[in-house]
Amino acid sequence: MKANSPSLTSLDEVNYECPKCKDMEGFFTKQTQYYQDREYQVDAWIDCECVKKKALERLMKASAITEEFSKMTFGKFDLSSVKEIVQEAYTVAYEYVREFPDIRKLRQNSIAFLGRPGCGKTHLLTAAANNFLAKGIGVIYFPWIEGFNELRNDLSQLDERIRRLQQAEVLFIDDMWKGTDKPTAFEIKQAFAMVNYRYLNNLPIMLSSERTFAEMCGYDEAVGSRLKEMCKGHTVTIKGGIELNYRLRED
Repeated sequence: MKANSPSLTSLDEVNYECPKCKDMEGFFTKQTQYYQDREYQVDAWIDCECVKKKALERLMKASAITEEFSKMTFGKFDLSSVKEIVQEAYTVAYEYVREFPDIRKLRQNSIAFLGRPGCGKTHLLTAAANNFLAKGIGVIYFPWIEGFNELRNDLSQLDERIRRLQQAEVLFIDDMWKGTDKPTAFEIKQAFAMVNYRYLNNLPIMLSSERTFAEMCGYDEAVGSRLKEMCKGHTVTIKGGIELNYRLRED
């Protein structure tokens, strides 16, 4: 080797994404096992903590929850200046997360916050969704207006995208029926495809909407009645005036 030849980079100098496991996502360690009253030392594979971190990152990316929404938590929801009905919504969302492992496979496993805009419905449901994602439960976020714009803009992918919404572990529909006084036939058809599949397979829906279930049944009774049944016991309808809109609060 020539005197001025660069030396090979040692393994210790490699920039690993996870220095602890050197991107192997785990490592072998000695563990004690017993067989017929004798003690043995065996090699056992242990997952590195980075595996859970990467899985969470993949879930967050797949959820379509924005970076801003990913920061919404129950702790960041200011209860000090909201009305009693909004405090009730906070309690229902918090309890829903706590009860979820026991109810997730039941018919009434969903949650709905309905009514006035700007009173924290999306924040509270996003806090619940972020809690699920942190526990490894997959959530797909579907904002009604933007979501339907995407569906209409590329109809060649329609079946695949609807199937993804149908089969998500948890589907978060934000601002359902928003946009016009009356939904289009396309919106009703796709909404039924999503809701009916999840209804029949006991798959949870998290729902925010300015419409009540009665109004939804006026658009399509099959969709509205299914959602009402799925969200029974975890529904808060927020009625009132503009004073409920926290975006208009005086600082």
